[in-house]
Amino acid sequence: MPDARSLLQLIWLASPALPVGGFSYSEGVEAAVEWAGIDSEAKAIEWLSDQLHLSFARGDLALVAQAIPAWRAGDAARIRELNTWVMTTRESAEFFLQTEQMGRSFVEWLKLHHGDTAAIFADLPASYPIAFAFAASRTGASAHDGCLAFAFGWAENMVAAAVKAVPLGQSAGQRILARLANEIPAAVERATRLCDDERQAFAPLLAVLSARHETQYSRLFRS
Repeated sequence: MPDARSLLQLIWLASPALPVGGFSYSEGVEAAVEWAGIDSEAKAIEWLSDQLHLSFARGDLALVAQAIPAWRAGDAARIRELNTWVMTTRESAEFFLQTEQMGRSFVEWLKLHHGDTAAIFADLPASYPIAFAFAASRTGASAHDGCLAFAFGWAENMVAAAVKAVPLGQSAGQRILARLANEIPAAVERATRLCDDERQAFAPLLAVLSARHETQYSRLFRS
């Protein structure tokens, strides 16, 4: 179990108040409301649960599970390899810009807390999962717990997007978040067992909706 300091650091990293811009992205939810029929709490739960298990857990979450120990081992080549994978597997321009912007903002925030951040990222334009993994590696928490924090932060942002875009009430949002929180441990367990050849970012419908969102009329979110 992480000690109190490490636990608080993970809570901080998972907070939607972290100044990295996560609140401004819906990762396809807004487009799915218009074109994939997300018009109720039940459909929002189904969509986000599928996204958690079919896309997020097999892609970015699995990568964070590998990147945290790589950061702790000082394996710069491995970190660069994982970062390249993130940057080359974004399936739309919006998804690419999201991970690039959030990664850059995260690094700027990290400079306030770790004196070596600027030097470490001087020639590494970090994606968001890589920047998060660096921050998690500097806590005393396990990679497993770091992944739990990463997943819960993602879930909070997605639920907030659904509440605004569907729209839904706050109580509905809390019920969706409770459902995702119950499913996150299993998603993390799966993600931590995936090897490089099993990690993937193939979600065709999500990619199509993200691309359509680029020209969607009356948008609230950047993706």
